[in-house]
Amino acid sequence: MSPGTRLLLALTLMTSASQFHRAALGVIGPELARDLGAGPGLLGAANGAFFLALLVLQIPVGLALDRIGPRLTVAALSLPAAAGALAQGLAPDAASFLAGRFLLGLGCAASFMASVVLCARWHAGEGLTTALARVFAFSQIGILLAGAPFAWAASPLGWRGAYALSAALTLGLAALWWGWVRDDPPDRPAPARPHETLAGALRGQLTVWTTPGLLPVLAMHLVGYAAMATVLAVWAGPYLSEVHGLAPGPRGAVLGAMGLALVLGLLGVGPLERRLNTRKWLVAGMAGGAVLVLLALALWPQAPLPVAAGLLVLLCLLSCYPVVVVAQGRSLFPDHLVGRGATTVNLAQTLGSAALPAMTGWAVAAAPAGTAWPVAFATLAGALALGLAGYLTGADSPPRR
Repeated sequence: MSPGTRLLLALTLMTSASQFHRAALGVIGPELARDLGAGPGLLGAANGAFFLALLVLQIPVGLALDRIGPRLTVAALSLPAAAGALAQGLAPDAASFLAGRFLLGLGCAASFMASVVLCARWHAGEGLTTALARVFAFSQIGILLAGAPFAWAASPLGWRGAYALSAALTLGLAALWWGWVRDDPPDRPAPARPHETLAGALRGQLTVWTTPGLLPVLAMHLVGYAAMATVLAVWAGPYLSEVHGLAPGPRGAVLGAMGLALVLGLLGVGPLERRLNTRKWLVAGMAGGAVLVLLALALWPQAPLPVAAGLLVLLCLLSCYPVVVVAQGRSLFPDHLVGRGATTVNLAQTLGSAALPAMTGWAVAAAPAGTAWPVAFATLAGALALGLAGYLTGADSPPRR
């Protein structure tokens, strides 16, 4: 197996583990809440604890990726990740479970950003988007494993045993990561990276925040992924149930088709970017299409089921462009600031992923009777349109000069 193949496999496995840990709540939620003596709000609080940990550690992770490299950073954080997964399984009450969930979030904080840094070092230029898209597409395996396979494991082991098993697997993946990953490709020497004191590293973070062209990228990344994820993870299931009367099985089929469309979009967006040789207008076209799909769902909430399902799937297919935004964000920074730059860009996506579900929930709660779905989809369309407007103020960053 070539070093590049080993790297891609290691990145896929580690990001899949992060995806799994994010999603491994819903399928055992009722049993979890019952055994811990907690109400249904536990799942929302646990999800919030995980994302709060990601936010807390993004800037330190950026410093670590630049100073000590992705290989050591991810390997070191795998220890709190495994400890957090085990703590979830051993938790005697809801507070302990939330503490374990927060620790798990800290341990997963570097996985995706390490992928950005390593893909930038191994696949510069026009190959960057394709490499990132493959990693992020294949990482959806983790979400699939957090569904039925995790439920099957919890059947003989209980949810506590299933979480303990996930902790052991996390340590095993960390060992694989350490053996397979190298911070730089073997066919060329590592580039000279200036030695930095801690004060110099913090000044580098300030340089990242003041980089020209960063704000338009942040505007798009704040809402680009979050708008689609809010529909997929929060609203699509209830919409299909309430408006179209779908049972869990057919609902799951539509949601599965949405996830498959996202994967196919990710696999196709890299070649499309190379063919068009533009990032800005590729992102603008796909984001504009997603706005139109959300508006169609808002204006025609009672659309026939095939039309509604087709629009939901199309939304996910069009929403693969955030990986192009990540590549554009990377192009703004010199090599020695890639880690800090990538985590700064990722802060926007993390904030959006936490804020948009809450914002749409507030909007729906305040909506007049009978207008919940138009309000939900219109709110997301408006947020995405505002992000697109901010993004269009920036310059293009074509993969080939």
